[in-house]
Amino acid sequence: MEGREFLEDARRIVGEAEAMAARLKTRSRRESGRLTIGIHTSLSAGNLRATLLEHRHRFPDADRQFVDGASEHLISDLASSAIDVAVVADPNPNWSGKSLVLWSERVIAALPAKHPLASHDVVHWGELRREPLLMSQRGPGPELLKLLISKLGSSDPCKLLRHDVGLDRLLCMVGMDFGILLALESATGATYPGVIFREVHDAEGPTRLSFRVYWRQSNGNPLVRPFLDLIRERYPDLSADPGGS
Repeated sequence: MEGREFLEDARRIVGEAEAMAARLKTRSRRESGRLTIGIHTSLSAGNLRATLLEHRHRFPDADRQFVDGASEHLISDLASSAIDVAVVADPNPNWSGKSLVLWSERVIAALPAKHPLASHDVVHWGELRREPLLMSQRGPGPELLKLLISKLGSSDPCKLLRHDVGLDRLLCMVGMDFGILLALESATGATYPGVIFREVHDAEGPTRLSFRVYWRQSNGNPLVRPFLDLIRERYPDLSADPGGS
């Protein structure tokens, strides 16, 4: 009996020692700790979702914390060291640190299913004139508003219905026929009752917004470099951008 207890205790001690050694080895390979990532696009589909899934697969012990917000807010958080990296649409002229070109996403219109434009294969920018558009200051809302103004050539191109809510609530409001919502294709991975997605085109075809990842060179978090290395590995043609390093 005593011998059995001794063996059980020994196995437990050896198991705990092996687990501790594995954790230390993981830390030495920069695979543990917390990485705080600023995002402002949907994770229901697209390249960012795929990248985060791969990061979780490769570094299962890493603690990933996500912060949502508009581009300017996330860049401000990055400058104040509140977050480690920010993945946002369009170049930010206020950032003097490091950045790297990523992918681009098509602009889409989320339409009420019974809206006349829902029967079209695509939506053209001119067709949105005078339509009620749901708009948020969160996420890529400000970038999409700038794009709308540039495409329609007016500072007041539509009836803008501003709401301080997240993307999921705005899409639910589209399904309730409150208006049309401009979004990015990463939002199309989820289904919302009464909502139809259509690409938004100009004369040259689909309209796109480019993404960049931003970070501070002085950031000592050991998880930042593996995250950037993963992005460069997954998107080598994009990561050759001379603006990054």
